[in-house]
Amino acid sequence: MGSQEVLGQAARLASSGLILQVLFRLITFVLNAFILRFLSKEIVGVVNVRVPLGVFWSLFLGWVWLQLLEVPDPHVVPHYATGVVLFGLSAVVELLGEPFWVLAQAHMFVKLKVIAESLSVILKSILTAFLVLWLPHWGLYIFSLAQLFYTTVLVLCYVIYFTKLLGSPESTKLQTLPVSRITDLLPNITRSGALINWKEAKLTWSFFKQSFLKQILTEGERYVMTFLNVLNFGDQGVYDIVNNLGSLVARLIFQPIEESFYIFFAKVLEREKDATLQKQEDVAVAAAVLESLLKLALLAGLTITVFGFAYSQLALDIYGGAMLSSGSGPVLLRSYCFYVLLLAINGVTECFTFAAMSKEEVDRYNFVMLALSSSFLVLSYLLTRWCGSVGFILANCFNMGIRITQSLCFIHRYYRRSPHRPLAGLHLSLVLLGTFALGGGVTAVSEVFLCCEQGWPARLAHIAVGAFCLGATLGTAFLTETKLIHFLRTQLGVPRRTDKMT
Repeated sequence: MGSQEVLGQAARLASSGLILQVLFRLITFVLNAFILRFLSKEIVGVVNVRVPLGVFWSLFLGWVWLQLLEVPDPHVVPHYATGVVLFGLSAVVELLGEPFWVLAQAHMFVKLKVIAESLSVILKSILTAFLVLWLPHWGLYIFSLAQLFYTTVLVLCYVIYFTKLLGSPESTKLQTLPVSRITDLLPNITRSGALINWKEAKLTWSFFKQSFLKQILTEGERYVMTFLNVLNFGDQGVYDIVNNLGSLVARLIFQPIEESFYIFFAKVLEREKDATLQKQEDVAVAAAVLESLLKLALLAGLTITVFGFAYSQLALDIYGGAMLSSGSGPVLLRSYCFYVLLLAINGVTECFTFAAMSKEEVDRYNFVMLALSSSFLVLSYLLTRWCGSVGFILANCFNMGIRITQSLCFIHRYYRRSPHRPLAGLHLSLVLLGTFALGGGVTAVSEVFLCCEQGWPARLAHIAVGAFCLGATLGTAFLTETKLIHFLRTQLGVPRRTDKMT
């Protein structure tokens, strides 16, 4: 398969993932706004901060959640122990479907992913809304049962699809699939009689360590909240709501791009070879795509940072009322807007880095992440003691800055002997930078005079000012970043003929 064909499939997967994420987040956004009117922020804090960690450790440290950690007041958060057990069971169910998900993702089964995940999320949301409306006294039962139902439906979709596909005559035409029947996905003894393929096991162990450390870096603040009790359950709930709202656009745009183009880079580039020793057409295509993705991430992140600062309080007031718009909520969301910029750049740089690294480089990077994980946890604790929940975001910014630096150094080394310079995607024209600065200044002044205690006419005027500044900024970007616009038009905007698999 040529690099252009792989690029086309990756672009289709990214665009489908983007549509899927829009659907997910729109449903979740409306559902959370609905739930906040019926449940306390303490329950939200327990469900979204502590219980997901219980899922991660359900097979190892489940008893910690039930025996050693502080148990919430049963009158405020009822059915805590049963909820943790059900969340742990849902993690086991989801793990059973992981091989099917990996197979679908690696071979870009776009329709399968869209249908399975859309159906699961929609049914979970309907069940959650029904239980919150009619049985709010169930507490954690609501979320744990909905999560278990979600994972069951998701796994069943993948299992049913591959059972039918691998048992049909069409599967014989799919020479690229590494399995020919459903039992090939189960543990088995190799032809040589060995229980374990040690070459694959070592590579798997490297990626496991990397994923484990990345989990600490990604969810580290939840561990600090849970084990060190630096915030009460109510503050944890507010932090998590703001965190989810702040990362909404990041997950809508950056996550599908990162997942899809990681596959593109992994298919086009060879891990164990220098860039000068590979097929130069593929190296050139990868460099051009990386440059465009960096530019897209930088523009999207700057837009969120500049305009998010002046509209954080208004967004929180509309979304959750005074519970979110007063207190630390607006400061948290403004800080998170800057963090989104770092998230955007890191997502693109790491998706290339992890796809191009050799096994030895992955192992070396794991040592860096180990040191970074320890310093991140310590810094989270210290900054939170010093400046409250904003300290978690500041620690995440430090963590993300170090990871971006590591990835940029790798990309520079990878292309230094070639004529390609993909890091040029991080350069913007002075005209565009000036437009961003002017738009940020105008919207900040607008917030002072029009938001958020002047009533809805003033709020609408504030929104109109932001819309005008945003339009001017996007228009300037359209005129100055012609190379990026061409990439978006050719890869995401032109319909392509796809095969039955996608």
